[in-house]
Amino acid sequence: MNVMRCKKCGEKAAVQMKQHNLALCRGHFSEWFMEQTERSIHKYRMFKMDERVLVAVSGGKDSLALWDVLAKLGYDTVGLYIHLGIEEAEGYSDHSMALAQAFAAARRLRLEVTHVPDRYGESIPQMAARTARGRHRACSVCGVVKRHSMNEAALRLGCGVLATGHNLDDEAAVLFNNTLSWSVDMLLRQSPVLPESPGFPRKVKPLCRFYERETAAYAILNGIEYVYEECPHAVGSTSLVNKALLNQLEQQSPGSKLRFYSTFLKAKAQGAFVSAAEGNPEPPLQFCPRCGQPTTTAGLCLFCRLVGGHTPEA
Repeated sequence: MNVMRCKKCGEKAAVQMKQHNLALCRGHFSEWFMEQTERSIHKYRMFKMDERVLVAVSGGKDSLALWDVLAKLGYDTVGLYIHLGIEEAEGYSDHSMALAQAFAAARRLRLEVTHVPDRYGESIPQMAARTARGRHRACSVCGVVKRHSMNEAALRLGCGVLATGHNLDDEAAVLFNNTLSWSVDMLLRQSPVLPESPGFPRKVKPLCRFYERETAAYAILNGIEYVYEECPHAVGSTSLVNKALLNQLEQQSPGSKLRFYSTFLKAKAQGAFVSAAEGNPEPPLQFCPRCGQPTTTAGLCLFCRLVGGHTPEA
């Protein structure tokens, strides 16, 4: 039986990446992972060393791996965990928060926590049950709350950059869904970097070119304990279905997901969507009279309409 060998040192390989025709040992894989992350940061001009970065952490492998890498590279980071009040799956939110807190404490990193039930009087499942029906309504409610919470924290903490742990599998699944429906607005917005605008921090995805398997390998090889389970409300979601379909394609043709996503970015950079952008200008921003955050809707923003009469504690 042939043993995989590290391409750099010849020692036994810990990770094989068929899509890159590359096998690496534990140490060289972590080194490669960090180098590739830094390369994406520079390639897409995400942020500079003198900028403070808010890292959205969920307790999962991707966000904790991202925070670990950015801290090791010397960037000025602050972590943000948003407790959504999800009690299913043996206290999913409490468990995820405990892992994020343990990670930060072990590395002496600063972690901020926004506790949604305490701050707004309701958990995500409670908001979803109150506002609408539908199996995956909790996911859309969660998105609204997390976007508002991340934006609020970035401004409050003086972070001009918000980094999330979206990996290649996430980005390819979103791109696949948007392409199936030819959602022009969403295709125009999908990018490793969303520039800052009045009231909004710059949003970046430094891990967007890493396969989910690669971020998991980095976390395991670097002793990062993370929550393995998917959010119980995400089971059966369109995103997971799309990921499963793309995984079948990837198995038959290694590198398919990376080619799909990277050629999209290349086509976009070459002006493939210029006419669409001109025909779909961004709606003007105004500021919500209650929370002060930018919104494209008249009157209260979607978040403030969602939380209703609940106001955050002082």
